[in-house]
This record gives sequence, C-alpha cells and structure tokens, in this order.
Amino acid sequence: MEQGERKYWNMKIEPKLNTPDMRKLQWRKLKKALAWQYENSPFNRRRFEKAGVTPEDIRSYSDFAEAIPICGQAEIREAINEVGLDMYKLMNHLFGTARMNDLYLITTTSGTTGIPTPYPNFKAALKVGQEFASRAAWRMGIRPGDIMGLCFGLSMHAAGTPLIIWYMDYPGIKMVPIGAEAGSDRILQFLKLFKCNIFIGTPSLALHLIERAPEVLGEPIKNLGIKILMCGAEPGAGIPEVRERIENEYGGKLFDLGAGYGVSCDHPIYQGMHWIGDDIGYYELVDPETRKPVPMEHGATGLMCATSLHPQSAVWFDLRFTMNDIHQVFTEPCPCGFSGFRYKIVGRVDDMLKIKGVPVYPAAIEGVVHSFVPRVTGAFRIVLDEPPPRVVPPLKLRIEYGEGVTKEELPELENQMKEKMHSILKISPAITWLTPQSLERSTKKTQLLEKTYEKK
Repeated sequence: MEQGERKYWNMKIEPKLNTPDMRKLQWRKLKKALAWQYENSPFNRRRFEKAGVTPEDIRSYSDFAEAIPICGQAEIREAINEVGLDMYKLMNHLFGTARMNDLYLITTTSGTTGIPTPYPNFKAALKVGQEFASRAAWRMGIRPGDIMGLCFGLSMHAAGTPLIIWYMDYPGIKMVPIGAEAGSDRILQFLKLFKCNIFIGTPSLALHLIERAPEVLGEPIKNLGIKILMCGAEPGAGIPEVRERIENEYGGKLFDLGAGYGVSCDHPIYQGMHWIGDDIGYYELVDPETRKPVPMEHGATGLMCATSLHPQSAVWFDLRFTMNDIHQVFTEPCPCGFSGFRYKIVGRVDDMLKIKGVPVYPAAIEGVVHSFVPRVTGAFRIVLDEPPPRVVPPLKLRIEYGEGVTKEELPELENQMKEKMHSILKISPAITWLTPQSLERSTKKTQLLEKTYEKK
C-alpha cells in the first residue's frame, strides 16, 4: 500500500490499540519497566520501598494499581525540598544516573503553578517521541509538502523545541520554529511570509491571532490558508464553542493534542482525544480524593496517571505519574473509525472550584462565555479572593463585552449569560463588564484565575 493511502502511520501497532492483544503486550512491557525503575531510579526505588513491595510482588494489573501510590507535582516539590534547587541533582534523583548519562536536551513545564518541573529528553527517547508525533500527524492529515509553523514557547517548554526533533524525519514537511516568544505580530508575519499551512500552538494564541490579524496583516486570519491547527497545553480545543469559533475563523480543522499520548480525530463533533500510545505508556484513572483505581469503563471520570513502558527512553511519564488532569474516558468505538480509546479533559484538580458544594472547572465557564461571541470577545477572568477550591458565592467573573455592544445592552446580555450558567453549571455568577481588549492576551497559556488573595 502506498504511504499516502494507508490508514495509520504504524499499521502494525495502531490497529491493535485498546484490544486484548495489546493488553497482553502492555503487561509484558510493564513488568520489565517496573524492574528497570527499581534498579535505576533512586526516587522510584524509594516509592517501592515505602510501599513495602518489590517488582516481583506485582503479579497483576490490580496488584500494580494497589501497590504503588501515584506521583505528581506534590511529590516532585517534596523531592525539590529534599535535594534543593540543584536541577542536575534533582534529575539524577528522579531519573537515575543511567538515563542522565544519556541526557541531550532539557525542557520544563511552564511553571505557571510554581517551580517548573524538568522534562529531560534522552537520546534513547528520540525514536519514541518521533513515533508518537508521527502517529498523531498522520491522523491529522499532515502530508508531504506541508509547512508547520511552530508557535509554542521554544524557550525550555516541553511542547516547543522537542517537536523540531520529533518531526525531523517526517516525510516531506518543513518546520518553521517561530515560538510564542516572538509575539503575536511577528507570529502572524512569519506565518504569512513562509506560507505555513499548519499552525502549532495554544488555543489561546489561536484566538488572539484572530483579533490581531486584521490590524497586523490588513486581512482576516482565514486568508493565511491554515488548513490544520494542532493545539494543546490547555483545554480550549476540546471546548465546543471555542472549537467552532477557531475553525470558522481560520477555515481549517482544529485538532486537540496532549495531556498524554493523545490526539483528536476529524469527526464533526468532538469525540475527545484518541490514546495512540498503548505500547508506549500504560494509562490509568484514579479517584482524585481516595486515589483508588477507577475502572476503565465507557464514560468513567477520574484523575489520569500513566507509566512509561520504555522507562529508559521515557518522554513524559515515568511511574504512575499524574499531571493533575481530570479525564473522562470513552472505550466504545469512535464514529470516526480510528482505533484507541478516547479521553476528554474535564479540568485540572488544582483549578477546580467548589461553589455551594458544586464542582466547577474554568474550562466549563469558558465554554459558556464563548457561546456568546461576538457579543463578548471571549476574554474573561475568574476572580478569587480566597484560595480555592471553596468559593463563597457568588463567583466573580470579569468579562469583556464585544465590539459594538452598547452599555444599554449589557443588562440583557448579563441575564442571558447568568441563565445559561445556572442551567449548565448550576452557578449564578456576579459579572463585571470590561471594555474590549481590557484583559491581557497571551501567546502561551492564558491564566483564567485572577488570585487577588496573593496580592494582599
């Protein structure tokens, strides 16, 4: 079969995703991965010892889920407190000397919630990263001749510089590393100058460029000819209202990428992201409060954690590691026809708000706000006077109204927005209206929470 005609990038593995045969392969790899972690990672060996088990004691998936507690940012902060801010000492502790001797590139998380978490890139991980990136790109329809404008932050960020390397051998494409640091005006100019037809960046940036294009380029964003938007690092691409706006304005197809080895499909209705790395990472859900396993059943919701099945060449996950994302999973076949179970990002544990006991995530509020575009710009902030999750009602929102909307129209707009939020989210917020372009735009992640208590 010709390369352009095949359904998947990897015809050997991808048809087997989320099947009993793949489950057997995962178990064989998981057993080897646990032994490797025990022997090579001081941090993870301590986790085994603290749990009172060895790899030999783990004889089933249920043993694994019960034996080793999950690990996340809190445990990384504990390690930092223990070894200090010497990043090389920290990484040797986390990943082990054997892997650190193979280190060739250091990236980090954005650090928006504290000290950036290091994401070291090892030479042994190069092929793993390339394999995942190629599987995702092929499903999105990226083909020889396409020109990719990379607009994630390139300076240290895990979604930036590594992509240049991961797509190095992808057939027939060109990559233009513009970087979020260039600013929106330069990004627009470079996208046009180099005729990029693939946009790679955050949904926030994609939305911001819609506003800036007429002023900077003298024409709407649709005229750039972007056919595919590969977005990640925040949940916007999975919010129907945000998704519809971006696709309409660009005239292209928006794909969601990340929070694991996942990529969305091109079904007209968002189906979540297909997990396309069963042979690379073992995926689990746990209860965010009890940390007990949540069965992988259709519609189940829980805190996602994952374990690398190739620890010596791990790209993201290590051993039952969580990025604090709440996922909802869908195990039944997708109507798009592609393989792999799917997951939607509900929100982040540390972003969850509780209003009269009702859990609310910023992404859900964003969806309601964007459903009122163009009467609003889509830009808003959630004002918190006390540390979350508990919020004394009413929840305070600062929202920009749209161009051409008069102050006389705001009361009716406010009533409609409150009614929709009460119907969908069970909240009745207090809204402060702002003039268009009052709120700062970001070329990276947009911080929706305005924490006034940190300024007191």
